Amino acid sequence: MAYIRDVKYYETDKMGIVHHSNYVRWFEEARMDFLAKIGYPYDKMEEMGILSPVLAVSSKYKSVIKFGEHVEIDTRVISFNGIKLVLGYEIKRLGTDEITTVGESEHCFVDEQFKPVNMKKCNREFYDTIVSNVE
Repeated sequence: MAYIRDVKYYETDKMGIVHHSNYVRWFEEARMDFLAKIGYPYDKMEEMGILSPVLAVSSKYKSVIKFGEHVEIDTRVISFNGIKLVLGYEIKRLGTDEITTVGESEHCFVDEQFKPVNMKKCNREFYDTIVSNVE
């Protein structure tokens, strides 16, 4: 699923390119957008008492992105076992097939006491929705 955003001036460094620290934020924005599009915005999950902390994030940069450009972030489910979710991201310049950045983020599901929650048992509808999006 694609998430579109504009590159902001404050996200760039002295060289005029997006600073690497911003990609983690972009992945998070794309993840929130993905969850909302499949019917589970993060606030809905929090209302259910479910949290989803980040376990790991990685990215590889293939080419630079500059201020004023527009990007499309494609989010896909790499794997999900009910407790751990791995998402993949591809960032492209909007309107092109050029992949500028690829990344992954790993998340788990916990209750408000940070005890692991198996979404297959806790919320089968959510589990089935995520599984149906595994590529």
